[in-house]
Amino acid sequence: MARGKVQLKRIENPVHRQVTFCKRRAGLLKKARELSTLCDADIGVIIFSTHGKLYDLSTNGTMQELIERYMKSSHGAQTEQPENVNHPPDVQHEINLLKQEINTLQKAIRFMFGDGTGSMTLDELHVLERNLEVWICQIRSTKNQIMFQELQLLKNKEDTLMAANELLQQQLQEQSSTCGIPLFKGGIHGIPYPLTLHNEAFQV
Repeated sequence: MARGKVQLKRIENPVHRQVTFCKRRAGLLKKARELSTLCDADIGVIIFSTHGKLYDLSTNGTMQELIERYMKSSHGAQTEQPENVNHPPDVQHEINLLKQEINTLQKAIRFMFGDGTGSMTLDELHVLERNLEVWICQIRSTKNQIMFQELQLLKNKEDTLMAANELLQQQLQEQSSTCGIPLFKGGIHGIPYPLTLHNEAFQV
């Protein structure tokens, strides 16, 4: 009695589904080994069951080596795609503008490294000049901002030192008045003193 044609759809019975999976998986791996032996082919098979269990086969070498070969091959195929791919008009126009800008920037980089501008057109030289002016303005703006920040830090340090100096002078006046020691303009008993900040609380 001939077997009926098996319908290719999901087997609803979980027991039948598991039995069929085991049989078909074993047959698939067997056919892969036979194909590798008969045709001297490198074959890698990766299978995940319904429960997430991994089954794999690599006929020559390891699975990692086959995956690396696959990645290199697929990456090379992507890079070797023809450039004349049909794009929408807007996208194609933007691509052309980006290519033109990249070429201009590459020439500008060669010029900045001393390769000369003999191969650049007048329009490209104008674009390069405008870009250099923009870069100079940005550099000057950044430099001025950094200088302003440094000056502000110095001003803050100066204010802190002046406040500490005034506090020390006030403490000296209080001590001199308490002890009855006259405080002259040049210092105690006429000895000039530069007020030195030895206290860590006033160090900046």
